[in-house]
Amino acid sequence: MVYISGEEMTRYCMSLVLDKWINPNIDTKMWEYYDLSCINRDQTDDKVLDDAVSAGKRLGAIFKEPTVTPTQVQKEKLGLSKTYGSPNGAMRRGWNGITISRDTIHIKGVELGFKNQVLFERHAVGGEYGAGYGSVGKGTLTTIFSPEDRSAAKIIDHRHLDDEMNAVVAYHNPLDNVDDLAHHFFKRCLTAGVVPYIVTKKTVFKWQEGFWLKMEKVFNEHYVEQFKKAGLLDKCGGVLQHLISDAASMQIIRWTDGGFGMAAHNYDGDMLTDEIAQVHRSPGFLTSNLIGKNDDGTMIKQYEASHGTVADMWDAHLNGEETSLNPLGMVEALLGSMEHSATLSKYASAPTVLKWCARLRREIHRAMAQGYGTRDLCGDKGLTTEQFVDYIAKKISVDYEDTDSEDEEVVNLDDIDLNEIFNFMDGDGDGQISREEFVDAVKNLKLTRVISQNFYDLHKRDPNKIKSFTLKD
Repeated sequence: MVYISGEEMTRYCMSLVLDKWINPNIDTKMWEYYDLSCINRDQTDDKVLDDAVSAGKRLGAIFKEPTVTPTQVQKEKLGLSKTYGSPNGAMRRGWNGITISRDTIHIKGVELGFKNQVLFERHAVGGEYGAGYGSVGKGTLTTIFSPEDRSAAKIIDHRHLDDEMNAVVAYHNPLDNVDDLAHHFFKRCLTAGVVPYIVTKKTVFKWQEGFWLKMEKVFNEHYVEQFKKAGLLDKCGGVLQHLISDAASMQIIRWTDGGFGMAAHNYDGDMLTDEIAQVHRSPGFLTSNLIGKNDDGTMIKQYEASHGTVADMWDAHLNGEETSLNPLGMVEALLGSMEHSATLSKYASAPTVLKWCARLRREIHRAMAQGYGTRDLCGDKGLTTEQFVDYIAKKISVDYEDTDSEDEEVVNLDDIDLNEIFNFMDGDGDGQISREEFVDAVKNLKLTRVISQNFYDLHKRDPNKIKSFTLKD
């Protein structure tokens, strides 16, 4: 797989993750690394970006850390020769980008924003991001299309400009890959059991009609009966629903039960997924996966966090202050790329990699649900950046027969009849639990490892609470 490194706080945190979680457990000698820090892009005249794109096309599985798109101030501060643009456009073009899938991340036992999963497809091409623009005065403006086959040119728009100052913008929306986007979206919605919605502003922006028509056509020809059978259109009149972008922005706030999916144009998708991130606590609880298509039809998948480099926390780190960065979005992305690499792989180790990824994800989720997360989840008692990495490293370093289920739920003591547990431990029924009765109960319930590990963790976090203890098998 391809590993693209960035900079600032996320680079520091992922370095810890690689050193303490990945490298001790996974053979990464077949990973290819590309440094997209501003300084390295400048030193290579952006050849490193071209090399990373070529490698991604060849291998098909890519993880990308957040990167910096330098401003003029950063250009001068870092001594760059120019203000380099975002690498994302080059990646989307090079990998025939179809969509950016952004989904909510859920942790059992932790209440975030949406109760059930929300899926989103953001068309990966077109729109304002690749716009041509200029500032002009009074005059006439004509937009002309000249066909590739050299047939007659066509005037797209002609207008007179009366103002002294005008911002003129031209962009287009490619539609050839919308069919691929539609299939990807509807299959994911079926698998997740969520209701699909297509979002445009086609009532005002008439040029967006084509996006809706293509999505609707694919749905009606290939998926409508499957969605009906699954009961996912019961509240939609049995048809695929269209939402005006204004309505979508309001419904996202209201539909906190989740259980829906949306697909939209590039810019609308960017804005609406930012809104989803805010409802769901932060961008750190949202995935961001670029889906492309190779020449042979296989999927190219690039996984990244939906947030940036966390510059403010990086400044605090440089000043020697404690930080508490939640790495979940980045690590979910890393695991996603490892899992995609394993599905593409012909090596016998692939199933082992998939199992290990599931275990790491489970340990991270479990830690956060049990109060051993970072401070965005656990408040002032949460772990620092380094403490959280060390805590998970200790958890995954223990060799044991992995019989845990991903569906294991975090237990709420309020939901348990504690009298039943007490009576089980009180072997002689005298209303008291002796040391011998407690030891027998713990052995019978096979809780020795669980209890000893939790006492060990508590001692490491606060040695004053437990002065000494013996950790035995």
